[in-house]
This record gives sequence, C-alpha cells and structure tokens, in this order.
Amino acid sequence: MKLFTVGPVDMYEETRRIGGEPIPYFRTDEFSQVMFDIEEKFLSLLKAPADSKLITLTASGTGAMEAAVLNCLSDKDKVLVIEGGSFGKRFAQICQLHNIPYDSLVLEFGDVLSKERLDAYDNKGYTALLVNIHETSVGQLYDYKMLGEFCKGNNMYYIVDAISSFLADELNMEESGMDVVITASQKALALPPGLSFVAVSPRMLKDRVEKLPVRCMYFDFKDYLLNMQRGQTPFTPAVGIVYQLKQRIDDIYARGVESEIAHHRELANAFRAMCKTAEIPVVDFPKSNALTTIEFPEKNALEVFKIMKEKYDKMLTPSGGEVGKMVLRVGHLGECKISDYEELITELKEVLN
Repeated sequence: MKLFTVGPVDMYEETRRIGGEPIPYFRTDEFSQVMFDIEEKFLSLLKAPADSKLITLTASGTGAMEAAVLNCLSDKDKVLVIEGGSFGKRFAQICQLHNIPYDSLVLEFGDVLSKERLDAYDNKGYTALLVNIHETSVGQLYDYKMLGEFCKGNNMYYIVDAISSFLADELNMEESGMDVVITASQKALALPPGLSFVAVSPRMLKDRVEKLPVRCMYFDFKDYLLNMQRGQTPFTPAVGIVYQLKQRIDDIYARGVESEIAHHRELANAFRAMCKTAEIPVVDFPKSNALTTIEFPEKNALEVFKIMKEKYDKMLTPSGGEVGKMVLRVGHLGECKISDYEELITELKEVLN
C-alpha cells in the first residue's frame, strides 16, 4: 500500500532499519547525549531564539496541543483561536475543557484567512493566539508572518501548531515572534506516531511556564525541563522512536532545513501541475507543501477514495463531515518521488473517466 497520506507516511529505509533494532535501556549517559543532540538540532531547524527549550512528549500531537494550553495559559487569559477546520476546533475544545476564555475566528471551507479578517479582532484585549498554521483537515496554509505581526501589534503570545508544516514549509520561530511551536513525529519527520514536541521561547518560559501552577502531572513542563537538564524525560519515552528521530534529525540538519523544504515544494508543485494538465480541480487557497486538496464536483470523493485503496493500492487522505464528500487530500511527505505522482494521476484519471 503506497501512502499519500499526511501522517503516518512512508518511512525511509534507514528509519525502518533502526526501528527493527533492539530497544536499549535509556537511563544512561549515552541516551542523555542523544537527547541533548536532538534538542540542539531540532531548535536550530525551527530557527528558535537563543535559550529556547524543547519538550519531548510520548504522546500524539493533540497531547502536545493540550500540554501547551495547560502550561502556557490560564483562566485569566483571553485567547483568539483560528478555527478553520477540525484541528482549529480542537484548540477551541481544549480551551473550553480547561476553562480558558476564548473567541474563535471561524473560517468556512474555502475562506482565506486575510488581514482584513484579522483586523476585526485588533485591540480587543486578547492575550494569546492559538493557530494550526497549516489547517491539515482542509489543506489551507496560513500566513505565519502576518499572524506574527498581529500578535506583536497586540502584545499577544503566539502559540503555533506546526505539526504538518514543520520541515515542509518555511518557518522562522524567532523572526515571527512565535512563543510556542508544536509538532509531531509522524509527518515530515517520517517516523512512527508516538512522539510530539513543544518548542518554547525564553519569554514564554519566564512569563508563564515557570509561574503558572502545575495542573497535570504527565504534562508538567517544569518536570520535563528539570529532567532535561540531565538529558532525560520524567517518564518512559518512546525510546525506539527517539533513536529513529536522531537519525532523521542528523540527516536533515546535515543537508539543511531549506533543502528539506525545497524537496517537499518540488513534489507539491509537480503534482499540482499534473492535476492542472489532467483537469483535476485543486482547491484555490494558500497551500502547504505538505499536501494538496483536490476537489470532486460530483461529491464522489469517498467513492474515489475506496477505489484507489482497493483497486490501485493507493491510500489518499479523506476528510470528515460534509467536506469529505467533496475533497481528498494528497500528501507530499515521507518517501515519495515524482514518478509516484505520475502513476497516481494516471490512475485517478482512469477512475474519474
């Protein structure tokens, strides 16, 4: 089965090989050095400000989203959530569950997040912004620099879920003023699901993480920061995935983050050009290099999904709800080549004709 999903994705051969090795004991100096090296290179790839810290969680990306809210916000805040799909809605649900006052800027499918839409929320007393910078459920990529300027102008903390955008799109934590960046192992890192990461700026560490009371044992950032002083996590991590992560981070760091982004951009642009030639509609809004959202005017997307899976052994990414009848998402992460997309387009044309 060839995966054209956004996560999990097809892993690289060396990553799979490491995954087949015995898992070592981890409360050792050797494992600590692995963790120190990962933190240093990970923060470099994010272009994080000096003295930022990386929290490594054995949890899904949603776990990291909730952990960020628990450790960085309180019921004294007033939060603006960009709700452009199911993941933006998830941030809103987390705020509601933990009694964080919030308002949602709601985007319907196809709406573009513009400066004009943001301006309606200017100078309204918000203390933080929560945004999935690439709303993976529909495929829209938001302008992270525009949002950063909005946060700076309103003296807001800038909390970003970049789970599907990290390593696929340009991202500069320091220049844009991001205080928190969240990502996970199963997207562009092309690892198994199981690890998520929260990069935290010095400002957020000093103003919030160090001062807010502990509200959860497993997700207590103070405990993670204390343990990371010795290169460890407070609880048993996904040790095998950590070693796979070390290999992937070393490889990407050696080639440079711009090279990794360019690779995903090349795949995305090639596939979109093929769609245009084949007259397969692509949704018209700003798009991440991580995926392309294709439209089905006959509202037969789920039927196409089933045929591609069962007849052609290709796994595309369906969407939920009413949108699920209209679109399929084609991922550009993991071990994919342009020839894979040429084959995919040929088969899609056969199905649609």
